[in-house]
Amino acid sequence: QQGNVENIKIKHKHVLLIRDPVGMLTSWSALSDVHNGSATPNEVGIVHLLSIYSNVTSRTNNLSGEVYVLDSDDLASDPQSALATLCDELDIPFHTDMLSWESGPHECDGPWADWWYQNVHKTNGWNSNVEKGRYRTLNPSLMSALRASIGAYNFLKQLTNRYQHNRSHDPSQMYEDPRNADLLAYIGAPGFGRLIPREFSGVSPWDSSVQGGDATWEGIRLYRGKILSLNRHLTRLFKSAKALGFENVHSKQQVIDAIFQTLAANGMRDGAHMRLTLTRGEKCTSSMNPKFNVYGTTLIILAEWKPTQGQTTYDNSKGISLITSCVRRNSPSTCDSKIHHNNMINNILPKIQANLAGVADALMLDVNGFVSETNATNIFMAEDGVLMTPTADACLPGITRETVLLLAKEMGIETVVRNISLAEFHAADEVFTTGTMGELTPVTMIDGRQIGSTGKIGDVTMRLQEVYSTLPERPGWSTEIPPFE
Repeated sequence: QQGNVENIKIKHKHVLLIRDPVGMLTSWSALSDVHNGSATPNEVGIVHLLSIYSNVTSRTNNLSGEVYVLDSDDLASDPQSALATLCDELDIPFHTDMLSWESGPHECDGPWADWWYQNVHKTNGWNSNVEKGRYRTLNPSLMSALRASIGAYNFLKQLTNRYQHNRSHDPSQMYEDPRNADLLAYIGAPGFGRLIPREFSGVSPWDSSVQGGDATWEGIRLYRGKILSLNRHLTRLFKSAKALGFENVHSKQQVIDAIFQTLAANGMRDGAHMRLTLTRGEKCTSSMNPKFNVYGTTLIILAEWKPTQGQTTYDNSKGISLITSCVRRNSPSTCDSKIHHNNMINNILPKIQANLAGVADALMLDVNGFVSETNATNIFMAEDGVLMTPTADACLPGITRETVLLLAKEMGIETVVRNISLAEFHAADEVFTTGTMGELTPVTMIDGRQIGSTGKIGDVTMRLQEVYSTLPERPGWSTEIPPFE
């Protein structure tokens, strides 16, 4: 009503149309006379669009409305779906006549039409896609504009409806802990590491971990404000790096600082697991040859909220079932498992067999037919009160394995380390696996054979589980996480 105009509130809706700057700049290369063979980031415009997005979403009066981002590639590949979705978001009706137009010039074409619209003027609808089959070269002089634009495009691309539909899921359904949807990972060479949001994290295609699985790793757990066995894990990490001949390696203090930075940024002090990966680093060219690694090692720290018993670990109360894999464990004559390396195909293939069989993991034998370990953990058996585990000839001598042997001695349990056959495991009184991720997990069945007389967790396993759970509070076993600001 008249007199109340000042009380009228208008809520806006904004649409940002973006285009991959690579496609944009290669088209400019094809028409070099338009920009005289060069272009600035301002002419690309994607940084300005990010600025508009930032300004609109930063307003606090709640009248700025929502911002919708539409990628021109999505529009060109499926115009009806893209336009119908956009219309739905804007609360306007979609009409199929939006998909066609009269060929030739139009008054709304704008001042650049003479340069850019020659092919468009030949069309009368989206189905006449004259861009298909065109492969264009990017003029090197345009690389600086591309580098300045690509970050803004990558961010805005993730806001498009198509990206959100294909890549985004309800965190409660996708992640065991929904907090894992919003994590920060640490990635970088010595002196250049930084924390990056999960959706933007990644390593270079030239990194050795991508080129050849050339890396070493550790899994580490947090308990009640402490990191269990941190020094032992880092000692093994650096021993593996030395055995692999890594050069320009992160220092131990750099790794520790990066760990604490990552934990602090994610607010983690308990109930979390970290995977540390140290790669040989980025290469200057694609090659197996380590002489092309000129940037130093790459450190990757993934910290996740992960319970000791859950979807990604094991059931330590009821126990798990195993099968025996047909894949034999690597021997030191091929790829020594005492190097905690990232060449994991020898472990992944048995895990696939376990998945297909509907069991937790697969038992692996060495080349001589003795039990080595599972695809993911070390393994123990108890017989007449004696605790036994296979020799580490063809398996990783795990830190949790070593811990269990120490605890057993402390508890007066006799231990034996020797070659053990599969038949002995089938007939054992108790069997359990050990690993940092899942701790001590009872095995109740192997290859369809019930373990022990009851198929339930045994006395030796249970006693060791109880003592293991006290380790974070025992002197010398853990590292205190510093307070977070």
